[in-house]
Parts: sequence; structure tokens; C-alpha cells
Amino acid sequence: MASLEKRDLFGGAITADAPPTLMDVSDIRQVPDTQEVFVYPDSNVSIITEILEKVDASKPEDIIKFHFDSLAHDNEARSSKMKEISTLANEWGDRTPPPILLKGEQFVQKFDKTTLDRVEILMAVFRVEEKGIDLVVTFNVPLDAADGGAVGVSDLAKIESDFEAFVKSLCIVDFGLFA
Repeated sequence: MASLEKRDLFGGAITADAPPTLMDVSDIRQVPDTQEVFVYPDSNVSIITEILEKVDASKPEDIIKFHFDSLAHDNEARSSKMKEISTLANEWGDRTPPPILLKGEQFVQKFDKTTLDRVEILMAVFRVEEKGIDLVVTFNVPLDAADGGAVGVSDLAKIESDFEAFVKSLCIVDFGLFA
């Protein structure tokens, strides 16, 4: 199992532990300034960290449901379901807010394919209340994909472990990022 290394996001304003083999999508194509996007080199798994305006919800389950439903809409998912919602306490002692976590699934039709891809969604929302921001981390994990790139059971366990490590290690170093 590959070790993890601290990765700078948004020019070092945020850090998180991630596999060193991740490829930075901004090296390949343009990525909006409000996003950091990485992909695993051996599958179609992607990681998106995005700075979004705080949604008008206050209960943790409503906050993450909004972002999950928004992602399903953006992905043009034919169907989606949330499987688990939980919260983590901030045990790491910095000002980073505790994340709301979601595990879900979406069925997405890719491009000109007739079959649906089954994609596991691992999502964390860090609500930065004083800045009016929701920092959203999403791991998109294709489980069944018509074009290959799907993840097997053993790889899924590794990616879920990577997600947990990424989320637990995420640290907002510079809150000025959200000016």
C-alpha cells in the first residue's frame, strides 16, 4: 500500500494527505480557480476540492444533501441515493471546521454511451461559517464503467481509506483564501 504525503491545495492555503501518485488535472487542462482536481493514474477515480458559497441550510444532513443533489444534477445522474451521513469531530486542534461526511451512489450516463456508470460518491463538507463558505471534497469512484477505469473491491477499500485520510488531515492554513 502506497504511503500518503502532504499535498498543498490552493497554493498551500489548504493541505491534506493524499497518495503521491495522484495526477494534478491542471497540468492537463484548465481548472477553475475555486477547484483543485486530481485523478488516480490507474483508474477514472477523481478528487475534487471546491470552494463554494455557503448553502442556505443549517442542519448537517441538509447541508450535505444539498451538495450531493447539486452534484447529481451537474453529473446529469439518472438516479442517486445517499447511503450514510455522519460528522467528524475536530480532533486535530486547529481552526479547520469538522466535516460532514456522506457516502452515496449515482448512476450516470457518460457521453454517447447507452449504459449507465455506477459511481460511488464520497463527500465531505467543511462549513467555514465566518467566511460564508462550504469547502466540498468529493471522491468520484466508478464501480461499473462502460469504458473501463472502474474500481475493484480491493481498490475501493484503498480509495475509501485515502478519502478518510484526506478528510481527517485536511487543514485550512490560511483563511484569507476565502476573502
